[in-house]
Formats: sequence, C-alpha cells, structure tokens
Amino acid sequence: MAENVYETMFILNPNAYAKNPSGAASMVEDLVSGSGGKVLASRLWNEQKLAYPIDGHRKGVYWLSYFSIDSVEMPKFNRACQLQDIVLRHLAVNVDPRIAETLIAVAKGEKVLAPVDINVNVDDDETSEVDDAT
Repeated sequence: MAENVYETMFILNPNAYAKNPSGAASMVEDLVSGSGGKVLASRLWNEQKLAYPIDGHRKGVYWLSYFSIDSVEMPKFNRACQLQDIVLRHLAVNVDPRIAETLIAVAKGEKVLAPVDINVNVDDDETSEVDDAT
C-alpha cells in the first residue's frame, strides 16, 4: 500500500491541555503510532477563541502535526481521534509529496532556503531603465 504524508490540525480541549501540556504531544504520538504511522513533526500552533462554541468551549488549543501513514489506516486514525476526549475537532489532509519536506522543515522550525531559478531571463530594456534612473 501507499504510505502518504498527512497534515493534521487538532483543536484540543484547553482545560485538559492546561493540566498537562506535554501530554498533548504524547497523545498525538500515541494516536499516530496506534494506527501504524510515524510522526514527522508535531507542535503547538496557537491558543485562541473559537468562531463558535464546541462542546461548551469558547477557546481551543490548535496543535499541528505531520505524519506518514498507510492510506488504508486513515479511517482507524480518524476513529481514534473521535474517541479522545481531549480532541474537540481534527482535520487531516494529504500533503503533496513535492512540498512535504518543506512543510515538515518549517513545522520543525528549521531554516528553509527558497529554490533559486537560474534560468530567469532579464530583458535588456528593463535593465537599461534601471541604469538610466541611477
């Protein structure tokens, strides 16, 4: 089967997160590994007011996670997320393989260099206008 990289945004219960902040990382790790996947990057995104109350909560803790998992195991992962009390909502999307490494590096806080296109042509007219102005 095909193993894909997924980006998942969790909205966590802020009360449960406040009691055990390090537990969120281990909970995400357990959800992914329990479904047969491997966490590539996982971190706190933000804590903010929700657009509408979810289960009586007006605030939520947003947790971003990237992981690789076999695509047939995603229903098992989604069901495990629904059964967790700390997870108010979650959304998992398949990441395009061409940008997966860059997204994971940014989530880890690593420096990412922008690709440089060495085949860019500069018109002589444009450069002469710049030269004339100086």
